[in-house]
Amino acid sequence: MNGPVLLVIAHGSRDARHARTVHALVERVRSQRPGLRVETGFLDFNVPSVQGVLESLAAEGVRDVVALPLLLTRAFHAKADIPAVLRQAPARLRIRQAEVLGPSPLLLAALERRLYEAGLSPADKSSTGVVLASAGSSDPEAIAVIADIAREWWHTGWCAVRPAFASASLPRTEDAVRELRALGCARVAVAPYVLAPGFLPDRIAHGAAGADVLAEVLGPAPEVARLLLHRYDAACRPALQVLGA
Repeated sequence: MNGPVLLVIAHGSRDARHARTVHALVERVRSQRPGLRVETGFLDFNVPSVQGVLESLAAEGVRDVVALPLLLTRAFHAKADIPAVLRQAPARLRIRQAEVLGPSPLLLAALERRLYEAGLSPADKSSTGVVLASAGSSDPEAIAVIADIAREWWHTGWCAVRPAFASASLPRTEDAVRELRALGCARVAVAPYVLAPGFLPDRIAHGAAGADVLAEVLGPAPEVARLLLHRYDAACRPALQVLGA
């Protein structure tokens, strides 16, 4: 094994598709870097729990862990929930918390991959309006990040890009679809800015009923797996704060 253990921390869901997708992504990470030990822990609903994984690692004699939040924005889970769980880890562990995944050009590449897999082509960009549909958050910083990503993505050649949210914030996906129709885009596509299926992604899909194209969730896209490794590598640099002993 080379370097600290990578612990991927997922939110968890009652929807079985969520855990399956997380495990598929983790398997892709392992395939991209053989020799790196990668574990998965869930904050809620699924097992193993983050605390359980940390205790097992400590019992094995592991010393160094990089805890990587499987989150696209720095909202409540990244700022409060995950640090609180990590503070309860066994004292023998040296834990570094990596940055959340977004924003990143790799995520934009993964979003485009999903749109092309759903039937679009690069030649469609200038005539297609895209709804960047995220789960939503009550955190103003997270909402601002989604709006910034939409603006950045629009500058790559799409007819228009509008953010939308499945909860906590407005507009909803269906409202953004109607706005893009009114703008005169020849077709409208919905790109879910979410990592795994579940209740809120299903709400996004429902709101996309009036669109021409609905992409799949990001899931185990190779660009997402590469991004996890980039965040891991950055966390291994000594500048990041170490939690614990």
